[in-house]
Amino acid sequence: MAKVKTEKVHEPLFHIVKRDRMPLWQSISIRLGSIVCALAFCALICYIVIDVKPAEFFETMFDGVFGSERRIWKMIKDLAVLLCISLAVTPAFKMRFWNIGAEGQVLMSCLASVACVIYFGGKMSNWMLLVCMALASVIMGAIWAVIPAVFKAKWDTNETLFTLMMNYVATSLVSFFLIVWVPSGSSTLGELDYGHLPNIYNRYLVLVLVVAAITVAMYIYLNYCKHGYEISVVGESQKTACYIGINVKKVVIRTLIVSGALCGIAGFLIVSALDHSVTTASAGGQGFTAIMVSWLAKFNPIIMVATSFLIVFLQQGVNQVATDCNISNAFPNIIVGIILFFVIGCEFFINYKIMFRGKEASKK
Repeated sequence: MAKVKTEKVHEPLFHIVKRDRMPLWQSISIRLGSIVCALAFCALICYIVIDVKPAEFFETMFDGVFGSERRIWKMIKDLAVLLCISLAVTPAFKMRFWNIGAEGQVLMSCLASVACVIYFGGKMSNWMLLVCMALASVIMGAIWAVIPAVFKAKWDTNETLFTLMMNYVATSLVSFFLIVWVPSGSSTLGELDYGHLPNIYNRYLVLVLVVAAITVAMYIYLNYCKHGYEISVVGESQKTACYIGINVKKVVIRTLIVSGALCGIAGFLIVSALDHSVTTASAGGQGFTAIMVSWLAKFNPIIMVATSFLIVFLQQGVNQVATDCNISNAFPNIIVGIILFFVIGCEFFINYKIMFRGKEASKK
């Protein structure tokens, strides 16, 4: 009787398995380790490229952030603005609505605030003007966010592309109104005389207090309110949400109104507390950076304080390195990008584990 020839199945050396759950201390250790490795790698790059010793690199970074009271307050101000926009995109992202339009929503809110100053400045009290600016910014931000939400709810359009295109429309509108408001043709509005938030200790403290209140309110909203529960359910499974009686379309539209309104508050704060003007760069790219902050924090508003601090610390610190070494402004972006690559990459090891062939066989 002929023997049946069997082929030997070749097993791969390793394969990737999703983790069930990792202890909190272990995930924190991996994240901190990735940051330390990233900083060490960047220090090595700086030593090779611009001949800055690692010790000098870290010393300059910390000096750029904590070297003086002015630098500390600049860091706190930047952190507050980034955190506010990150809180704005979080409800939509937790619902798995990929709102890439925070940049445009903030920009349109800045435009609304400036319009109030131009047309009503000096014709009413400063407090009344600030109220008008805040209302106009919140309404404009909500409108700019709810347009793609309605299209998504009614016709299932791609929200990523829709919200991204809205950014370009917002930039064009700001450019148009700057031409209208600046007859000289320079398109530079300059600092406006009205609509300034009051200085309490300094010009940044009110902004910081407002953002701190929003952070606490957003944490409560997402974790202890019915709306937050509905956002979580819709984000996990729209079919499950429909099964238990949640109106998905209503939740999508309502959540984007909240998201846009928070972008409106951010725009109002940028105009009234910081710039007192508007340009096409008023949002400063923070709408895109906020996506990273929210995602790294796993949509937790309290943890977002730490992730916002990390991003701002890296940006401000590496900018100081570039200034002291008199190198291109592009270099800080490269360094920050490398560090973020390490931080994002560590999430792989938190969510998955590598099983080697011999180790798996021994377990069996």
